[in-house]
Amino acid sequence: MTNILVTGSKGQVGSELQALSPAYEYNFYFTDRDSLDITDKSAIEEFVKNNEITTIINAAGYTAVDKAEDDKESADIVNHIATRYLAEVAKENDVKLIHISTDYVFDGKNYKPYTEDDKTNPTSIYGQTKLDGENSMQYINPINSIIIRTSWVYSSYGSNFVKTMLNLSKKLDKLGIIYDQVGSPTYAKDLANTILDIIPNIKNDSVQIYNYSNEGVLSWYDFAKTIFEISNISIEVDSIQTKDYPTPAKRPHYSLLNKDKIKKEFNITIPYWKDSLKKCLKQLGEIDE
Repeated sequence: MTNILVTGSKGQVGSELQALSPAYEYNFYFTDRDSLDITDKSAIEEFVKNNEITTIINAAGYTAVDKAEDDKESADIVNHIATRYLAEVAKENDVKLIHISTDYVFDGKNYKPYTEDDKTNPTSIYGQTKLDGENSMQYINPINSIIIRTSWVYSSYGSNFVKTMLNLSKKLDKLGIIYDQVGSPTYAKDLANTILDIIPNIKNDSVQIYNYSNEGVLSWYDFAKTIFEISNISIEVDSIQTKDYPTPAKRPHYSLLNKDKIKKEFNITIPYWKDSLKKCLKQLGEIDE
């Protein structure tokens, strides 16, 4: 029996994993910070042994990107130290570990989609702590384990750009959205599906990194415009530059990810971003079809 421990089960990816779980013949253990403290190695080890866990999906993370600039210690404990503990327990107990990381490990200065081998250079505390977690996991090197870097995650669960745009459209007649940050969104349900599908085929001696986001390229401005168009919401959307909307943490201007590796090695197809957006908006009750 494949016994799967999912951390961060109340987050976007964790929630999608829960929603999809009945369709898979796995035995799931969904946890959050209240039921399993992943910053406590002994707690992780006890949980893994008591429940005979064979796979860990680490969907937990400190994702308050701007807040992390003034709260480095908390971000480091969750994104770095906890990942290290999970990797150590995974290695000691011969458990697969699937760890979700981010495009923020890059500085956004590329001119072509980032591959897994491109040089990392985070420009924010959040990005640095996520990279430190990646590096710890690679150093410890639990077998049959992978890191999945993703970007612009959204879902019908939790807080995200799609839901923020829908909420703002009910309060405002006009919005200014950044057009000079380019990438591709990731529907958390697509990522969750992929993770559950590839688990049986993860077989590697050293930790492997994979990129995953939906297909296509767009700006935040394009994303917002499309959300409103599909939802038939009438609102004026102006394009603005990053400098016109300063934030404590610096965002990558270019974070498009090259997904060739994960598509080839696991023989998967990745949905086009607009098709997945429509599915999410339908799930949210914004459209009928």
